[in-house]
Amino acid sequence: MMQTTEIICLDQFLPSQMVQAIQLHHGLEKAPYTYIPKRGQTDLKSPQDIQVYAVNTNFTLRWNYTGNDTDVTFSAEYQWFGDPQTSETEWKELPGCQNVTDTECDFSSAITEYNDRHLVRVRAERKEDKSPWSSVFEMIPYFIAQIGPPEVHLQSINGAIKIQVSHAEPNQVQKMWVTLSSFKYNLVIWENSSDAEVRSQNIFPVDTISDLAPETTYCLKVQATLFFQEGLFSPIHCVKTTRKVNYLFCPANLKVFALNMQFHLHWNNPYKQHVNYTVQYLLGFFKTLPDDHSVKWLSVPRCENITNTKCNFTSIITVISAFYYLRVQAMSEYNKSCLSKEVKIDPLSTNEFGPPRIRLDISDVLLHVQISPPGGEENKVMRVHYYFSYRIVYWKNSSDNEEEKRVKEIKQTIATISDLTPSTQYCVKVKALSEAYNKTSPFSNEECIKTSPDKMLPLIILATFYVFFPSCTPPLNIEGFGEQLFGSPYLPTVEEPIESCYVIESIIEEVNQNDFKDYKHSKQSSRDSGNYSNDDDTSGSKGSEGMLEKEII
Repeated sequence: MMQTTEIICLDQFLPSQMVQAIQLHHGLEKAPYTYIPKRGQTDLKSPQDIQVYAVNTNFTLRWNYTGNDTDVTFSAEYQWFGDPQTSETEWKELPGCQNVTDTECDFSSAITEYNDRHLVRVRAERKEDKSPWSSVFEMIPYFIAQIGPPEVHLQSINGAIKIQVSHAEPNQVQKMWVTLSSFKYNLVIWENSSDAEVRSQNIFPVDTISDLAPETTYCLKVQATLFFQEGLFSPIHCVKTTRKVNYLFCPANLKVFALNMQFHLHWNNPYKQHVNYTVQYLLGFFKTLPDDHSVKWLSVPRCENITNTKCNFTSIITVISAFYYLRVQAMSEYNKSCLSKEVKIDPLSTNEFGPPRIRLDISDVLLHVQISPPGGEENKVMRVHYYFSYRIVYWKNSSDNEEEKRVKEIKQTIATISDLTPSTQYCVKVKALSEAYNKTSPFSNEECIKTSPDKMLPLIILATFYVFFPSCTPPLNIEGFGEQLFGSPYLPTVEEPIESCYVIESIIEEVNQNDFKDYKHSKQSSRDSGNYSNDDDTSGSKGSEGMLEKEII
């Protein structure tokens, strides 16, 4: 009996259990079928563990493949969601990752937009057979990229090491990191010996490492950081220091004194040789750039070729929020030059406050304190940047009454102290505080003043009183001046519409009670005789009278 073989096509591969069942059904050791998979389907396995590794703008796609197949290659596709010419569902071939034999490929040329969303997938291929696509790897390049190792150049100069660090992406047209001035650099350095102590410090792109042993080999490596992201370390570099030349006339012990935004630099020369000094400054911004800033130093005006050892450099502090660096160049009578160490200036942090000035005044048993802030009212920089508050300390100046000092905290420059004892001398002192900078001034000079005696005080008519006609809201600068001031029933409520207001100003005048009675009597007589005028509203005269009486305190 002749056996025939049927050929069928299946949309999916038959599981091994089904193949065995067919064999048993036909009583054959081998099923009488030849299975030809549908075109495009294969028994190739999909790549697994898809990952993208990025250093600066270099991108590598890596994966694992567990199949035992031979002659297998791999190809990848990607989607770029920032491409306006393609739809989100359109996959494109990933350049550099087509028909590769290894389990990784470099696709750096395909990524040009580092803040856009990208999708990547890969599959195995063998001639016409292709595996299903792997799982999709999603990324935004900027967030997965590592900062690459910087380039480091060293030079041994006068017992120190001058170091220049190049940007983490040297010679790259397309850069991942565009904020050059935001990079910080961490240096790790040690002596090239078995028991060397390793030290770490922050450096600028161009910097000098001092405090090193002469004629000693040091090894170091540098790491770039950007905000909270740490980069890869550079290769290790080693260099031998030279012997340091000590110039006896070199400026030493540079110190900055700053008071009320007046800045002075002092230094000394212990050997008292005949030396001319020039003070130089550099804007701190230049130190953050990878360029050599040695030519950026400028001379401080009126501090060039001077013989004394101090300099007023207030004129160069033109940007209060910027950093500055100062150094002093000395020139000996033999035309030899030496530069001092640099000193860093942060104007708002370096500056100290002088004491405020105060002025006292008494009205009845109220003590008024007027404060002039440190530096004076004309020092706008101090007032704007420090946001002063004030601590007022006051006490009775009495030998037979040892009363504790009282404290009042305010944010204004005018304060009123109440509940004072008549016929008593009070003393006051004030200090200024800046919470933002954690700074405090010294106390002002103590000022003392005596309250009025405990007797009937003369009545004082306010220097300026206001008469309001109905439906008029009082000016904002006197609202809330006193509860009695606006207690008249003739004054309008806040809800009433605002109409016209009339302001009558008077001079300060003191009267006693008898004078006040005569004044009221005279005014009443005037009203009875009709000698008053109100062209617009007769009710206004009644409000005016009530207001005038209530303004006398």
